[in-house]
Amino acid sequence: MADSLERRVVAAANAALDRNRFVAPVDVLTGLGWLRAEHAEAWRRGRVPYLERVTVASLGKLGKALCILRRWAERRGLQPRETVYVSWTKGRHRLRFTKTGDENLERAYRTHWISPELVAAKRRQTAEKSQPQARQCASAIRDNAIDFSP
Repeated sequence: MADSLERRVVAAANAALDRNRFVAPVDVLTGLGWLRAEHAEAWRRGRVPYLERVTVASLGKLGKALCILRRWAERRGLQPRETVYVSWTKGRHRLRFTKTGDENLERAYRTHWISPELVAAKRRQTAEKSQPQARQCASAIRDNAIDFSP
């Protein structure tokens, strides 16, 4: 059974990685058929107190899937990034994944696994955005376009 679960988790994770260049546990649970999209949306809209309540797998299976996902992601060289999930409501309260609020499980659900290519592209994009601003500032100072007098 574990081999079958591992194959299914890996397949769902690969599909999410191909689609998004990152993998979120919520995407894997959806890919496994353990979380329906409309239930995930109800959770995000604050209509469900915690995500595990609307999954169809046991807590043991959910935990096992999270472990398999982590092991797979680390082997692939994906980089972990913890993400804050907030509701799609006016109050934008922080969403919970588990009934107990166990911090280790909550962190496992919040962790997205990012493709190194996506991380590198984001760094390049950030560097490119900051370079023109730095040049503009330097040229403005050089040309005395900025008045520093009180």
